[in-house]
Amino acid sequence: MNAVLNPADLGSPTEGLADWIAPGRAALVIIDMQVDFASPEGALGRAGVDLAAVPAALAAAEQLAEAARAAGVPVIFVGLQTDPGLDSHAWNERMRRRGDDPGGGLCRAGTPGADFVGPKPADGELVIAKLRYSAFFGTDLDGELTRRGIDTVVVCGLTTECCIDSSVRDAFHLDYHVFIAGDACAAYEPDLHAGALKSLELNCAILVDTAEVIGAWAEAV
Repeated sequence: MNAVLNPADLGSPTEGLADWIAPGRAALVIIDMQVDFASPEGALGRAGVDLAAVPAALAAAEQLAEAARAAGVPVIFVGLQTDPGLDSHAWNERMRRRGDDPGGGLCRAGTPGADFVGPKPADGELVIAKLRYSAFFGTDLDGELTRRGIDTVVVCGLTTECCIDSSVRDAFHLDYHVFIAGDACAAYEPDLHAGALKSLELNCAILVDTAEVIGAWAEAV
């Protein structure tokens, strides 16, 4: 007769976290913490989107960036950088069918709306520009991680159900070990945030919080 598996014998999903996200194998990837998505002065803030959940995520991401730098873990910033000539036809048509104006654009390259807010790149840190939701689609993020010998990513940013979701799934499909700092991510609706994290934890990633990651990186200092 097969033995009954006791889930308690499996240990915590974050067991050995310090080894999994150790310098030399891990990077912190901060996604889309930009003015248009996160600031009252940005496009979504001016449109009346509820940004109440964003400041706490920005603050947690800043703490993660500081801890990563102190431990020698690369910090990589990914940001949307759009251009009217490169706008997605599918996106514009979808917006039109929803009754929205696709013409304004978000995070136009060279405008204040595309600037990073909260954690900002330090000198020499890698900044990746993207045109779609995923940090990996149409970018060299995978190549940059591979060249650095990185097989594990700690992900945070905006928004949980959109660009975090798309990036985490692509990272997992590319065989990265993925950890999501859930409290350093945010969505504009609490149920979307919670649902996205639940789905990603079930299928693609290990869910951690900022304090756990900072504690693990502190062991490397």
